Amino acid sequence: MKYRVTCLTPTLVGDGQKLSPIDYMVWKDHVNVLDQRRIFKLLAKGPRLDSYLNQLKKSDRLDFASWGGFAQNFAGRRIPFEDPSLSTYWQRAQTDDLFIPTFASGPRGPYLAASAIKGALRTSALFKRWDHETMEQASQRAVTERVMRRVSNAAENEALGASGSDRMKFLAAADSDPVPVSSFQVYLLRVSTMQTRGGGKLELGWKQSPRGTVDGRRPEDSTPVFAEMAIPGTVFEGDWQENEFLKRPEISRALHWKQPDRAHVLAAANDYAAAQIELHRKYADALGLSGLTETLSELQDRLNLVRANRDACLLSIGWGGGFLSKAPYLDTGDEAYRQILRALPFYSRAIQTGLPFPKTRRVVFVGNRPRALAGWVQLEVS
Repeated sequence: MKYRVTCLTPTLVGDGQKLSPIDYMVWKDHVNVLDQRRIFKLLAKGPRLDSYLNQLKKSDRLDFASWGGFAQNFAGRRIPFEDPSLSTYWQRAQTDDLFIPTFASGPRGPYLAASAIKGALRTSALFKRWDHETMEQASQRAVTERVMRRVSNAAENEALGASGSDRMKFLAAADSDPVPVSSFQVYLLRVSTMQTRGGGKLELGWKQSPRGTVDGRRPEDSTPVFAEMAIPGTVFEGDWQENEFLKRPEISRALHWKQPDRAHVLAAANDYAAAQIELHRKYADALGLSGLTETLSELQDRLNLVRANRDACLLSIGWGGGFLSKAPYLDTGDEAYRQILRALPFYSRAIQTGLPFPKTRRVVFVGNRPRALAGWVQLEVS
């Protein structure tokens, strides 16, 4: 069997690597990734190697006036900016904001890691099984557990089984085949946030690093984030396997499973996608992000079509999807849930504001307009 993943919005499934500002040069609206090995071999033949190494050691980014020829002649990859305006934002950005997360790549080229698909399907399965009572029990454990990151382990094992009897074990996927490097562009993202004004009215703001928020009408003053992402329409294909032994009725009974069924897993993913889209739509409507609302409407229309196909679903995968793409329980107004989040240092301040949680989104700019959320794809199995 095969799976086919089609990107509906810009998507990044990386391997944790980033391009530093001395790994590349921006030239002609492209990120030109330098082939440092070739450059070292060339400079070793003459007197300029020490000068180049000193600049790598001391500089935040390479001086284009001195070394710009390398961008033209010694680039291992040339990744185009999504829009020419990104060159201007790149020039104005602080050095710390110029580290570019890159898509996972191997010896044969860029590929989609299957763990991103399996992780999203697992989260969807938990979404169908977790409820308010689950949060109540987890909240009680949060009071007594010494290690907070383990608070949900019991709930996850109860819902899907421990490692030996995990209900998702009957599904397996391999990393995708490589795709052409022309399938990628460098996109600009900015972090939107909710602000309160007189009378408790919610207004749009954009996050500015290291702290602060700028007016929603001036996104260009906020901190930019650059990332290499697969463009919408990119297709990843790979092997899909289902363990027929584990699907046998007598084995399912022995493991105390319901009959494993791919259609049920994909249907759960569609239900999870519908809940995420609805929350994102409310957020976009409340803050007046009309471009984002249009994209979410398009995703909802696609989801309505996909639901008719038992072998397909929509998923939010990879980098940039935020809290709602990783959390199986989406009712962040539930007090038991907020109690758990309040105990986590990373989320405690956001919960204390009393604003809807999460109050931020990483928004992908397309054509210099806030337009999409990262990582939405369609999965088909055949």
